[in-house]
Amino acid sequence: MSETNPFSFPFMQHAFLGCFLVSLLAGTLGWLMLLRRQAFAAHALPHIGFSGAAAAVWLHLPPLAGMMAASMVGGLFMGQEQRGRQHPTQRDTMTGLILAASLGIGVWCLHEANEASSQTTTLLFGDVLGLDGPTLGMLAGLVSVCLGGVAILWRPLLFSSLCPSLAEAQGLSPTRLGQLFLLLAALAAAACAEIAGALLCFSLMVGPAAAALKLELPPFRGMVCSVLGALLLSWGGLLLAWYSDIPLPFWISLGGVGLYLLAGTVMTRKALRPVRNP
Repeated sequence: MSETNPFSFPFMQHAFLGCFLVSLLAGTLGWLMLLRRQAFAAHALPHIGFSGAAAAVWLHLPPLAGMMAASMVGGLFMGQEQRGRQHPTQRDTMTGLILAASLGIGVWCLHEANEASSQTTTLLFGDVLGLDGPTLGMLAGLVSVCLGGVAILWRPLLFSSLCPSLAEAQGLSPTRLGQLFLLLAALAAAACAEIAGALLCFSLMVGPAAAALKLELPPFRGMVCSVLGALLLSWGGLLLAWYSDIPLPFWISLGGVGLYLLAGTVMTRKALRPVRNP
């Protein structure tokens, strides 16, 4: 397989297009979630979506639709806990409780469905090579909705993320804004899980975003850097998986760590660079 051009196969063309769409979401929403100190929520949402996908399998419905529904319900409950100046530990506690309950429900649904272990593996680790036309169309719709929502919420969301007390004093509702944002993040997590699976969706959303924030770039440039990093992980991972026969999630997870270490090295060299006298 390593001697064959991967772009000559339709399923690989679909995979590259799907990775492009998902990278737009992962880079954008992941950067905002880390800026808002919601890394645990980014980890929890795809796992919550796993329960919805498992329930959909049990009910003979599309797993992606179930994952989207469960992630959005989880996002609503998690957003409800973000009132005023509530301590972050309390928010993380609620997120952890929702995560634990959803995983239990997901395991029970798969047990009742009597599905083979291959179906469970697909839900947990994704199936990027199994993307078809209708799934790509659904992913494109998710991208449009999420990026459109980010564009609408961009200014108040950035304001409340950087200056929460001042934003609240100006009349912005932290609870409503947090819920709307987590709904968008839930849709993005469901889409990313289609590529990287519920277990490693976190790597695609957080790795590039963490590296971009580490570089201390202005907001828009930081978000663009996060998107490019997610695209590098997904496309580079696909090529490496093709030529090495090692699964894509392996390259995504290690690549996310590598991006962060590279960003740290860049910032260290920048800090050690001698200051020139005028």
